[in-house]
Amino acid sequence: MSFFNKVLASVGIGAAKVDTKLVQDTVTPGGEIRGVVEIRGGNVEQKIDAIYLSLNTTYLKESDDKKYTVTGLIDSFRIAESFNLLANERKEIPFSFIIPSDTPLSIGKTKVWVSTGLDIKNAVDPTDKDYLRVVPNELMESVFQAINGLGFRLREAECEYASSRLRSRLPFIQEFEFVPSSGPFRGRLDELEITFFPISSNEIEILMQVDRKVRGLGSLFSEALNLDESHVRFSVNRADMPQMQHRIQSIIQQYS
Repeated sequence: MSFFNKVLASVGIGAAKVDTKLVQDTVTPGGEIRGVVEIRGGNVEQKIDAIYLSLNTTYLKESDDKKYTVTGLIDSFRIAESFNLLANERKEIPFSFIIPSDTPLSIGKTKVWVSTGLDIKNAVDPTDKDYLRVVPNELMESVFQAINGLGFRLREAECEYASSRLRSRLPFIQEFEFVPSSGPFRGRLDELEITFFPISSNEIEILMQVDRKVRGLGSLFSEALNLDESHVRFSVNRADMPQMQHRIQSIIQQYS
């Protein structure tokens, strides 16, 4: 019977199970996540080589003129070394970790989750998946409010594969695409795109693409050559927050 149980456990039947419980599921980039990993032993004793957590998202990648979605690893964390888990034994392992400052926000189609895995030799590794709600920090929120105050509406937010020239640590970037629905730039711009590149907890670099509205034959020619688009990099910090809208408006005006 014991041998039969071991065979079943090796293919995941009657084996150990894992369940991660988060203290909170809402966090800002650079914030702390805390929780407990609960492990329940199966029908036989098993050696757990490691317990690991991974932070993941998805992003779009293009190949042969087709776009497809792939899973991207943001970071991983090992929270326990090897130990033996007895049959029907229950263990609770508390953990905490800081999510990277370049973790994408849970806006639009972007999802972020924590995967928990038990590393068991010669067996199917049990896993668990818990979604996070990653919200803007104060500095990011100040930028969003400033853009909204200028009459822009968020149309789309997506993570996309990026060339090494544009990205930093991760193979993708998160783009926020806005359209002017009112305010001083309605009729002057087609859209505005921004991407955040955190420098520190108090400073963010922003890549902004200003897409001017096409007017006349000359502008149509410019659009065909992407000459109607301007790219600008600038940084903002907490000292800019009281005048953020004025700061961003002046930058957009230079290229609109």
